[in-house]
Amino acid sequence: MGIKQWPAEERPREKLLQRGPEALTDAELLAIFLRTGTPGKSAVDLARDLLASFGSLKALLGADQQRFCLANGLGQAKYAQLQAVLEMARRHFNEILQHGNALTSPDVTRAYLSAKLRGYSYEVFACLYLDNQNRVIAFEELFRGTIDGASVYPREVAKQALRHNAAAVIFAHNHPSGANEPSLADRHITEKLKLALALFDIKVLDHMIVGDGRPFSFAEQGLL
Repeated sequence: MGIKQWPAEERPREKLLQRGPEALTDAELLAIFLRTGTPGKSAVDLARDLLASFGSLKALLGADQQRFCLANGLGQAKYAQLQAVLEMARRHFNEILQHGNALTSPDVTRAYLSAKLRGYSYEVFACLYLDNQNRVIAFEELFRGTIDGASVYPREVAKQALRHNAAAVIFAHNHPSGANEPSLADRHITEKLKLALALFDIKVLDHMIVGDGRPFSFAEQGLL
């Protein structure tokens, strides 16, 4: 049975319009993006198959062009469409942060950092530079590493913060494994960075770890 024959309240598009996007499953959201299924399969069935094949929505969204386009029901046009959607999301959150306050928009900050860092298969350490009113000056990826970690150098971080004339910073890095709990190394480098930047009166407001689910916040957990 095609989606058009489903009860209205069960159709992904109508469900989204009536109850909001947060009410939809990953498969239902993906089905709206796909728009159509394949012979014998609805868009929702195809979405479920794709999620099973890739392992998760995160893996599908982060797949490289070759892997993505080889999947049944996808292709170059869908890949271009997805990249455009992801970039629009990043720019949307960036605009909100640029015109607002990173501390009064913690959910936007999380969403922005997740959009920037979640798709990498290796660790990336990044920084949001803020002015004395906690408005975003710039975002910068500082260090890249392997799946096991990235080397972070306090001297280079301090140099970049001074170059941007930052009064405060928010650090972020991703865990390609999906785990979002800080390791002992994460705690250690955060303390070293905090001490190094304190010499220049630059505050470390938070360090977020982007994995699966909600990013971990050092500030919220009292680790700063």
